[in-house]
Amino acid sequence: MEGTDDYKPELAREAVNVIENVAGTHPGYRRVHARGYVYEGVFTPNGKASPLTVASHLQDEAVPVIIRFSNSSPIPSHPDAISPVKGMAVKFHLPNGKVSDLITVTIPLFFAKTPQAFVDIAGFFQSAKEGFPNLKELAKILWKYPESKASLQMLKEMRSPASFSTCQYYSIHAFYFINKEGRRQAIKYEWVPDAGLSMLEKREVAEHSPEYLEEEMEKRLKEGPVGFKLNIQIGGENDPTDDPTTAWSEDKQVITIGHLMISKKSEVCKDTLLFDPTNIPEGIECSEDQILHFRHSAYAVSYERRIN
Repeated sequence: MEGTDDYKPELAREAVNVIENVAGTHPGYRRVHARGYVYEGVFTPNGKASPLTVASHLQDEAVPVIIRFSNSSPIPSHPDAISPVKGMAVKFHLPNGKVSDLITVTIPLFFAKTPQAFVDIAGFFQSAKEGFPNLKELAKILWKYPESKASLQMLKEMRSPASFSTCQYYSIHAFYFINKEGRRQAIKYEWVPDAGLSMLEKREVAEHSPEYLEEEMEKRLKEGPVGFKLNIQIGGENDPTDDPTTAWSEDKQVITIGHLMISKKSEVCKDTLLFDPTNIPEGIECSEDQILHFRHSAYAVSYERRIN
């Protein structure tokens, strides 16, 4: 798959260049999800994933984790409230000394099905940089990529969260679990907060400081750990595994496979942390989703520019 035109390094560089053209360059920061806050915790599996996968961190042994909550904006100075989509990246430290990453966001669908669509749509956002987007350009984009409409409509309706700990986070992409018999099962992940869901009303946004989410988490963690359930959605026969712009069927089976407890802010160097959604262990495979594979290449370009 990585030998196809969609995964040539120059397209990954073009994607990062487009983001920089829209948002500018900010030395030391990621090209998207620029500002983030890093925490430590423990993930405890409950064994319910064992029949589906041999992945070591989903069996019966608790593992330490690093968690990065983030704003989706590529501009680090943007206030927390300015980009309603938030990210939650989790790095599992596996029993064998290796690590595995799970990257999720607060919207269940992505706006692009292919790397080229991502480049084209990201370029469109330039028209919204200093005000209202060019509606003619938006019409062209939706005509060319009608599958983007559902995600863009969700983005329009989203509100800022009251806390990183009161959001539900989705993997967007499908993965395959592989069990000891070699059977493959398509799944998607979702983190469900113990604290329940809570969003700000539009009138409340102005009352909060630019970094209110970090301040809120600091206060919350003084009162005790922050928890999330890890669920998997079981893909059905007609649920696409190659298209992050399309929702799975509403009657899909959901299984809780573990629980995350976040205990404190981390002292690790957040500037050099790299989370890669394709960094997965034995017992899990990437799906055919082009965007999922492309993210590996684009993240590598972004990381190189960030640390150099």
